Amino acid sequence: METNSDPSWFFNRELSWLDFNQRVLELAEDESVPLLERVKFCAIYASNLDEFFMVRVAGLWDQVDAGIDARGPDGLSPSEQIQAIRSRSLELDRRLTRVFDGRLRPDLAENGIKVATLDDLNGTERAELDRIFDQQVFPTLTPLVIGLGRPFPYISNLSLSLAVLLRDNETATRVLARIKVPKELLGRFIELNSETDRLLVPLEEVIAANLDQLFPGVEVLDHSYFRVTRDADFTVSDEADDLLEAVQEEVRRRRFGEVVRLEVAESMNPELKELLVELLRLQENEVFDIGGLLDLTDLWDVVKLPGYPELRDQPWNPVTQPRLQGEDGDPPDIFAAIRQRDVLVHHPYDSFTSSVERFIAQAVNDPDVLAIKQTVYRTSDDSPLVSALIKASERGKQVVCMLELKARFDEEANIEWAKRLEEVGVHVVYGIPGLKTHIKALLVVRREGETVRNYVHIGTGNYHSTTARLYTDLGLFTADPEIGADVAEMFNLLTGYSRPADYRRVLVSPHSMRSSILVEIEATIAAHKAGREARILMKMNSLVDRTCIEALYEASKAGVEVEINVRGICCLRPGVSGLSENIRVVSIVGRFLEHSRVYAFQRGEGWSVFMGSADLMPRNLDSRVELVTPVDDETARDQILDVMERCLADNSNSWVLDSSGNWSRLSPEGGERRNAQDELMERHQTLAATALPQPSG
Repeated sequence: METNSDPSWFFNRELSWLDFNQRVLELAEDESVPLLERVKFCAIYASNLDEFFMVRVAGLWDQVDAGIDARGPDGLSPSEQIQAIRSRSLELDRRLTRVFDGRLRPDLAENGIKVATLDDLNGTERAELDRIFDQQVFPTLTPLVIGLGRPFPYISNLSLSLAVLLRDNETATRVLARIKVPKELLGRFIELNSETDRLLVPLEEVIAANLDQLFPGVEVLDHSYFRVTRDADFTVSDEADDLLEAVQEEVRRRRFGEVVRLEVAESMNPELKELLVELLRLQENEVFDIGGLLDLTDLWDVVKLPGYPELRDQPWNPVTQPRLQGEDGDPPDIFAAIRQRDVLVHHPYDSFTSSVERFIAQAVNDPDVLAIKQTVYRTSDDSPLVSALIKASERGKQVVCMLELKARFDEEANIEWAKRLEEVGVHVVYGIPGLKTHIKALLVVRREGETVRNYVHIGTGNYHSTTARLYTDLGLFTADPEIGADVAEMFNLLTGYSRPADYRRVLVSPHSMRSSILVEIEATIAAHKAGREARILMKMNSLVDRTCIEALYEASKAGVEVEINVRGICCLRPGVSGLSENIRVVSIVGRFLEHSRVYAFQRGEGWSVFMGSADLMPRNLDSRVELVTPVDDETARDQILDVMERCLADNSNSWVLDSSGNWSRLSPEGGERRNAQDELMERHQTLAATALPQPSG
């Protein structure tokens, strides 16, 4: 297939990610979204940006410091990307401040939730605040003076601090002090009793109002607020004798990563700012002036306040997939339903509890089940699935858990689960050296007569009960012998010492996924050239891989209609004459996080549809173990295509990408309003309510 390295064909990966975070911010600006949901999107925007700096920007600084001029397909150097990121981030941060301070904060106050300043308080409220400071806040504070032989204290990652400029009037000595805001202990906001409003005062302002108690006998010249972000990525050597111990050590070191961003209050005294920059040894383009409250990730504390249903989305209760409903109040036989034909579930519309969790619970309790094998990338602290694996092992079944210790920011939780699982005899493995294991697969081996049958669940999302209520993900239950054999061989590869198999049906990276996707694209091009109807539909989190993008350009040039629904990063440039005029790219950002990965190819009357764990990114295709399965069951395939078409037709929470890199939000413009997530909630509720009882044997 023809290739070309023209940088104008590709958008920059990091700037495209910032475009995604802008779309999150636009939902915070959208007055049609319920108020507390808008506040939630502010918190999500801020949290997303923190992780972006901790990982992606930190990686760019590593390249600059090492003198590596690594350029992506777009041709930008690391230093050029850092400068562009800084400019764009400052612009978006100003928008965040405007929407929260200018619109959301006043609207919250009108609805009885007042994020107050000290000037907003009356005498009684101020007296109560002083009492809370004396009894609860003051004992937790540790002012640290810098200078006079005292070294600059370590500033922990993402911590909020006060910088205080002091002068001893007897000696005329000026020194700097730092106070960490103990929000992990006390919460970000101090709530005061009020007969009318819910009064929330930022903790840092409470501390600032009482600095005289922290520095008695010394003149407080000035104070302000700052926050540091550190490099939080790490690499574990494949040569480590004990991977568990090595990851634990690297997680500890994460706290001491290099500072990659210093956020300071815009009003900070230049002398204070200069001192901080000098002491932290930062460059000018690592310093970010923030106009409003620092660290709006803590707005989750406001979002989670009890009550206020009128300020939130209507609650959604996931339904039980019709084919997994029991008969006459009896629990369903999930194995029987899967034997009958494949079952597709779509979370959070379909319940994770009554599908995936019930599947493994039935496996644990079934005396004919011989083995249970599961991959775990991210899971919750109280995961019922991992607890079920422990119970299965205690009942004498063969249990294997492929647990990815290097799942970023979930390492500590996974380390704890690994220890608990090993203690009860579960076979815990950590995957293949040099590769992260990102597969979402669950295998149940069941004795049936004189043979055994493999029951498989393959998903697009993690086995995490909390995110299953917040993320849209697909899961396929199947007893297809070839897919079952492929998944069994994949587990043997992960747990044993063998070369990758030539899989019968599934696509596995880094073995065959990219090449298989390219074959599907080429076959679709050939079908179009032969006069058959041809179309490519893709849905994923990110589209970055150059080879796949160039293949899609070839499809467009051949006249194939290509429609892509991408949640986040898109490096493909659509709508370019002679290159990509037949490619349309849209993105949905709504109340649920779009997380499914689907690759569908129409050739004539039929469709070839795949779903699984992988995005089209170099890391997924080259540096991770991923699994994508074909969907052969006609009903399941039609369900997936229906989801794809609804997402592509969305004109309420959807943005379209143009050839210049601009994302424009779609609107009904007087036509029919389409909201894919609302439609899918309604559709699943209707199907669940009208389902006929299923066989129980």
